Amino acid sequence: MLGEGEPLAGPWRVEPLTELLRLIGAVPSVPDGRPRIVAIDGRGAGGKTTLAARLHGLVAGSQVVHTDDIAWAHSRFGWDDLIVGGVLEPLHRGLSVHYQPPAWAPNDRTGHVDVSVDAPLLIIEGVGASRSEVTSLIDTSIWVQSDLVAAERRGILRDGGDADAARRWHAWKTEEDPFLAADRPWSRAVVIVGGSDQIEHDPATEVVLAPPV
Repeated sequence: MLGEGEPLAGPWRVEPLTELLRLIGAVPSVPDGRPRIVAIDGRGAGGKTTLAARLHGLVAGSQVVHTDDIAWAHSRFGWDDLIVGGVLEPLHRGLSVHYQPPAWAPNDRTGHVDVSVDAPLLIIEGVGASRSEVTSLIDTSIWVQSDLVAAERRGILRDGGDADAARRWHAWKTEEDPFLAADRPWSRAVVIVGGSDQIEHDPATEVVLAPPV
């Protein structure tokens, strides 16, 4: 089961994870003066964070920014100005990022989002990572297609598996569903990655891919 407006991707095929890096241009091309910026988008609990970690592990010196950190204690989806002004625009000016989102300090969260301008690859992952407001500032995007029922089960279990976790999940979905239906990030992806087990594969070394929709 897919969300509103999202077409079923396919045909699916199993490829080495390195093929995904090739398709998104992460190897060997690097823009002059800044990292290549790749967004991994998809629905909540669809497998974005896992995929980001796998790509990060393949590219030495790569870095990952989670949109949940940018949005933390601020807004579920009203954070595009923060990631543009705090992360993407500085990198495009040839500057490293040392950014603390505005909600952190008032809520006693310390630290910063740090990205070196010398990194070969920056992976931005999260729901809305490739949203229309950042299209001109990212180099390419991946859409992770996941089954809504399976994602809900994983998401609630991930967040504790209890009634409070279910309540938080459903509150999130009341904003995620209309946001994605309006923004349609899958339509801008250069490749679709299967977030569920469409085809048997080795999750350590392989990935399930489909062409753009």
